[in-house]
Amino acid sequence: MAGYAVVVELKDGSARKVTLEMLAEARRLAGDSGGEVAAIALGALAPGEAERLASYGADTIVHVEGESLAPYATEAHAAGVKAAVDRAKPETLFLGATSQGKDLAPRVSARLRVGLGSDCTGFELRSGDLIAKRPIFAGKAFAKVSWNAARPRIATVRPNTFTPLQPDGSRKAQVEKVSMPDVKARARVVGFEKSEGEMLDLTEANIIVSGGRAMQGPENFEILRKLCKVLGATLGASRAAVDAGWIDHSHQVGQTGKVVNPTVYFAIGISGAIQHLAGMSSSRTIVAINKDKDAPIFKVASYGIVGDLYQVVPLLTEEFRKSLKE
Repeated sequence: MAGYAVVVELKDGSARKVTLEMLAEARRLAGDSGGEVAAIALGALAPGEAERLASYGADTIVHVEGESLAPYATEAHAAGVKAAVDRAKPETLFLGATSQGKDLAPRVSARLRVGLGSDCTGFELRSGDLIAKRPIFAGKAFAKVSWNAARPRIATVRPNTFTPLQPDGSRKAQVEKVSMPDVKARARVVGFEKSEGEMLDLTEANIIVSGGRAMQGPENFEILRKLCKVLGATLGASRAAVDAGWIDHSHQVGQTGKVVNPTVYFAIGISGAIQHLAGMSSSRTIVAINKDKDAPIFKVASYGIVGDLYQVVPLLTEEFRKSLKE
């Protein structure tokens, strides 16, 4: 029986960063309470990926394979996770609080008839009981969450909250194969559309450059894309910019978009409505650029520049370019 299990989120057969972060936290908790850490992988794994998961903290790889698992489909993956949980019997199950994890976790919770703590940013053990911390009221307060006796306890973990372990190539993990149950899927994924080239997903990005209503049109986002290119950042946007049709919804940060937790967040031409703050206020460092000195965004900003973004952003881009070359 595994004390903790992590559902591996795969991209082209390789674990995404949020998986490594969850393995690190599961490893820490297992060290405090005893027990093993299992990685639940659904679908085809890239060559050497099982060994990679072991090096980042997994004791066991529970591998579920089946044609219905590629590409991601809610019903098939929920059935696959349940089959893996029935085999591993973990006390606690972690999934990433990503678009995929937020879609999958409630279905798994319902199938297993257990409780779910969502978007968690911290965990602690009290007399053997797991207590999770999660932000509420747009990040203005935190709630403590505990579970009843039903197992496993399920939690989704906000990306960029925990630091992956340093990989240890000497670690080995046992691989257990689990048969995929028959699933009568009512929906199937027929394809994916990529946007913005090779940019990281917003939930995984360490640096995000977001534009708001003050961008005034889709053509002006090119200014932000140049800054993104220099910094290796991911492009974000406020709901106002998305609703105006200037940029795709996949870039939206906020209550009705994606919740992000980067090291640095640039809020450019964004006033700071409560719905936007709900998605980015936990960022380590917030840099706000706005010509309105009374904009609410400055109340949460680590650094603020009052000025015209069309003058400030190109200057910043050039200065970053010079400093990164040195």
